[in-house]
Formats: sequence, C-alpha cells, structure tokens
Amino acid sequence: MEKTNVMRLLEQAGIPYEGREYEVDENNLSGSHAADVLGEDHDQVFKTLVLKGERTGFLVCCIPVDEELDLKKAAKAAGDKKVEMLPMKDLLGVTGYVRGGCSPIGMKKKFPTYIEETAILFDQITVSGGMRGKQIVVNPEQLAAYVGAVFVPLIKE
Repeated sequence: MEKTNVMRLLEQAGIPYEGREYEVDENNLSGSHAADVLGEDHDQVFKTLVLKGERTGFLVCCIPVDEELDLKKAAKAAGDKKVEMLPMKDLLGVTGYVRGGCSPIGMKKKFPTYIEETAILFDQITVSGGMRGKQIVVNPEQLAAYVGAVFVPLIKE
C-alpha cells in the first residue's frame, strides 16, 4: 500500500496504526460506504468534518459515519455561539484535503479538534488516511493525544 502523509506522520510520532485500502466509488464518497466495503463496524468508523465558528474560526469534528453532527454541541465544545459546516469549495484550501479524504491528522494548520465521546468505548477506531480509498485504524486515545483533540458529545440524539 502506498503510504500517505498521514501514515508517515503517525510513524514519525511512533503511533501504531493499520492502513486499510478500498476501491473508491466516485458516486458514493460516504463514510458508510467505506465502512461497508472494509467490513467495519459503522460505530467505529469516523468521518472528519470541518466547521467554522462565528468567533473561534475553524474547527474539526470526528463523528461515527452514520451519525449527524449536532451543531449546537459542536459550538458549545468550541466555546462559540454558532458554528457552520465549511463550504465544500473551501475544504482543500483550508485543510489540504479533498472531500472523502479529509483526515484529522496532518491538516495544513492545527485546528481545535473534537472527537465524539463514544470513540473511547473502542480500542481502535478508523479515520481517513488522508486520501480517498485510504483509511487508518488507530487507538482513539493515541489519536486524540497526537492531534490535541478532546472527547465530547457531538452527535444528535
């Protein structure tokens, strides 16, 4: 498997991970599709969402692929009144990643990062490896420590 920048960063940091590769379906870039193709538990596969806070600027949220982000919870976590999803056209410029390949690891800048608290129920979670068709399986606490993330409630009830 061709190594991504995300994988190289984890290796440099001494964080164990497992790389997974799957065939990309351009018509279905959803995390649920990736979970199905890889045969992973949907609760353990996390999508990376980038938002912009009214006052606090950009932030990153990682939530299970089948869940919906609660914008009020994300705003509360970020200490902001209101947050909104980053427009897709701005994703590459802000993060360095394209839709379907956005990882919490190795963005252009370090943004405040929040991971749905259910991640700590698992020994391993799966996040994007930084390219479409590449995923990494990693310990959620090691991931959080590396990216400076906080575990908080983020999903709609």
